[in-house]
Amino acid sequence: MNPVIGLDVSKGESEVQAFLNNVIPYGKSFKIYHTSEGLISFLHFLNDLENKSLVKPTVIRESTGHYQAPIIQFLEKYNYLYIVINPILSHQSKKTSLRKVKTDAMDAFHLCELFYKEELEPYKKRGINLLNLRHLTRQHEAITGLYVQAKLQFHTMLDQIFPEYRHVFVDLFSKVSLNLLNEFPTSETVLEVSEVTLADKIHSLCKTRSYQWALKKAAKLNEAAKNNPFKNIVYQSHLVSLKMFIKMLLQYQEHLSILDEQIDTLARDIEEYEIIQSIPGIGEKIAATIISEIGEIERFNHPKKLVAYAGIDASVHQSGKFTATINRITKRGSSRLRHVLYMAVLCGIRSSRNKRLKEFYDRKREEGKPSKVAIIACVNKLLHWIYTLMKRKETFLDLS
Repeated sequence: MNPVIGLDVSKGESEVQAFLNNVIPYGKSFKIYHTSEGLISFLHFLNDLENKSLVKPTVIRESTGHYQAPIIQFLEKYNYLYIVINPILSHQSKKTSLRKVKTDAMDAFHLCELFYKEELEPYKKRGINLLNLRHLTRQHEAITGLYVQAKLQFHTMLDQIFPEYRHVFVDLFSKVSLNLLNEFPTSETVLEVSEVTLADKIHSLCKTRSYQWALKKAAKLNEAAKNNPFKNIVYQSHLVSLKMFIKMLLQYQEHLSILDEQIDTLARDIEEYEIIQSIPGIGEKIAATIISEIGEIERFNHPKKLVAYAGIDASVHQSGKFTATINRITKRGSSRLRHVLYMAVLCGIRSSRNKRLKEFYDRKREEGKPSKVAIIACVNKLLHWIYTLMKRKETFLDLS
């Protein structure tokens, strides 16, 4: 016998369907909750199935993000083999049925059927460091997105209160700039005090710079206040919003700084971190994201599988005598890996940091390829290099 259990995982619960072999279901489907009591009852069911078949069952499920965490920890604790499949694969499998039925029980049933139809590989565990690194890099990406949105909203408020403030500091979003603006958010508050008072405040916020520098900044701030078109604040709500966004920006900066430190500490314990950075144009943040999204390179026995995992393999459309000549990339893999590779290519070909990649890009452009097509070709090339480097444990300079 070859028993399998299909799990349709959702928030806080899972639908369970078991098969003894490819034609014999083991009882009806049932629901388990992701609680201690629910998982213990699931363990009893696993033991019953194992006693019936004399073989330890395999568990198959779709990738469902963080909802699957309790199930993963449970299966790993009791050493049960499990298979994680791309939801696209199971979705395509369901289309083979003429009946259109969508229930959790049927989804679990289809997963069991898929187990016997396809040659699926067991889930290979990633190291704890890689999983932690992946979580932190994704958290960094999420907070960066919020930080960018807060910046845009901050600009909107500043334009309606103190637009001339932009000319005071080179970096509008430095801690000195934001804290000073929080203290003197309007031209009126600036003009109420002397330049010496302003200079004292600036110097207290940035003690690494000279007092002379603080005096120059105070003079610029005073000039900006005089040139500001809004002498009085009509809408106090704008002022409240501006101060709120300043606090948000400072908090986001602090969070990102902590994440950067944690990511760097974790990544330095991973050998591939330094290897990936040997490729010109790839810095610490991009390298950390790449290795965390790829995981263990041993999961891929060919670079084309890694390319497909990133979703940058070309789609194929052929029917009868027709064969499509314009094929877009599938975009069915890891969107985060695809995005960070795209950024790595842009960094590499910009100012010819990566000469080999820039030469490849120029060659594709000379062949008549559009810019975006040439960049995707570079992404493909870069991913092949990364695969080789991670497999051989060599730096980019040694790649021939």
